[in-house]
Amino acid sequence: MIPFEYQRADTIEDAVAAVSDRPDAAYLAGGTNLVDHMKLGVAGPTLLVDIGHLPLTEITELPDGGLRIGAGVSNTDVAAHPSIRTRYPALARALLSGASGQLRNLATTGGNLLQRTRCVYFQDVSTPCNKREPGSGCAALGGYVRYHAILGASQHCVAVHPSDMAVAMAALDAKVVVMGADGETRIPLVDFHRLPGDRPDRDTVLTHGQLITAVELPAAPTGARSTYRKVRDRASYAFALVSVAAELVYHDRREITSARIAFGGLAHKPWRARVAESMLIGAPATEETFAAAAEAELAEAQPLEGNAFKVELARRTLVATLRSLTESDPAEQVRS
Repeated sequence: MIPFEYQRADTIEDAVAAVSDRPDAAYLAGGTNLVDHMKLGVAGPTLLVDIGHLPLTEITELPDGGLRIGAGVSNTDVAAHPSIRTRYPALARALLSGASGQLRNLATTGGNLLQRTRCVYFQDVSTPCNKREPGSGCAALGGYVRYHAILGASQHCVAVHPSDMAVAMAALDAKVVVMGADGETRIPLVDFHRLPGDRPDRDTVLTHGQLITAVELPAAPTGARSTYRKVRDRASYAFALVSVAAELVYHDRREITSARIAFGGLAHKPWRARVAESMLIGAPATEETFAAAAEAELAEAQPLEGNAFKVELARRTLVATLRSLTESDPAEQVRS
């Protein structure tokens, strides 16, 4: 047993102050990721500040027609919320594909965004890992890389981000609301996670002590359809080989007027498919258009020996996802 201190925060300000004052402190919410890493020896905070009792468990309407999801709302409650299911079905589907019911009951919105890679080398403290111990090397290079990155990786890290929820939120233009010692700020979710570069130990742009208090979703475009598709080795809550969150607005299968797409399982962060989006907008909603957009987005992919199949799998998954949004009467995907 590795000893640590425990402190229960009564206010957001108290929580931020407690962690900010201690470089060895960490926030504890659902604990579904942090506690595992403490058991494995991957993480070793000497102070845990429990934020599970803070008033961060509400989903509320925003004046612009969007939604604010408190950082403490469980994944189960987000996925089941009527407004999420009808207005942001991609998010509900992502959460339901992400973990078992038991985990979703405990896992929180903020914690989901902060979960760390499931790279087997990161979780094995007997192997070198630049993400776990900067400068030690990357054991994945030349190793088992079936689940690893084909976009945005570096010579220092080829791990991928594990979240399903974050992929959907990236496609929906969510913003992360953060409280720090200097006050509150909002960070676009597409900018919240980092590519590895030469600092793969830094998963996000957060500084020590900053606390996620909510995620805000903007109002969806009128007539938008969205969904989430996940391809994995087994149906029983495996992590994604490739996933796609997509939202389209089009008229009579003719011109696409809005497209928002993000990939999971391909990069160190949810990968916003800007190239594909730009090719879709103004084009007809056809199989040929979808295939061309997928090809263009994946043109810069750099697969490793052992995961080259991901390029074709990602192409097919994107095309299939976009096709599903243009099929007749996709009731679960329609927003009005």
